[in-house]
Amino acid sequence: MPYTIAVAGKGGTGKTTLCGFLIDWLVKQGKKPVLAVDADANSNLNEVLGVEAPISLGEIREEIAHAEDSGAVPSGMSKQDYMEFRFNAALEEEDDFDMLVMGRTQGKGCYCFVNGLLQTQLQKFSGSYKYVVVDNEAGMEHISRGLLPAVDVLLLVSDCSRRGIQAVGRIAELARDLGLKPRYMKLIVNRAPSRELSPGIREEIEKQGLELLGVIPQDENIYEFDSDGLPTASLPSDSPARAAFEPLLPGILN
Repeated sequence: MPYTIAVAGKGGTGKTTLCGFLIDWLVKQGKKPVLAVDADANSNLNEVLGVEAPISLGEIREEIAHAEDSGAVPSGMSKQDYMEFRFNAALEEEDDFDMLVMGRTQGKGCYCFVNGLLQTQLQKFSGSYKYVVVDNEAGMEHISRGLLPAVDVLLLVSDCSRRGIQAVGRIAELARDLGLKPRYMKLIVNRAPSRELSPGIREEIEKQGLELLGVIPQDENIYEFDSDGLPTASLPSDSPARAAFEPLLPGILN
């Protein structure tokens, strides 16, 4: 089974950038093969990593669900075989990692059969990787549906606001309700001025029952890379955010 690291937090906290740092760090440490999974409805992990986004599994799921009506399944091929064939098209293979984009939720109609196929294919596929890194939305929909592998590490990313800490507190509660039981469930506070937390924020972290892994400072290099259309995962290791984030990883990864 792969070692699965899920990253979750509300939008705008920089969790996708941290996912990119994490994937790049794993590759440079020789911890390959790595599968990057974009499970956020607002998919942009590919931009952080500097790769093209493949067709999403959500689009393929829609296609398969309506395959009989559209005549998409070739004669003599079962729905399951066609799903496996199309699934392979959703995998973006890079030199150092592979990538899947989960895509949007399904529309009207029954998707139980298709979701079952998707779950089987993902479980079979993910077994080929040593590490799986999942960029989640706050609701962790695809994990809650059982489509993605069991989580070993859950990194909760917040900005340095009380509301942000409360938001990840709710995500931690959701994780417990889902019975995820990761080996590690840790909080990272991102974009902190001068890498300092106020007493009020530390009080809120304790109130929410969260375990603080580390604090990442505001990094203007991220803004500059993004403005220039450059993948933020390629920021140099001495940039403030990366320099603060990467030393946190060895303690929670195999």
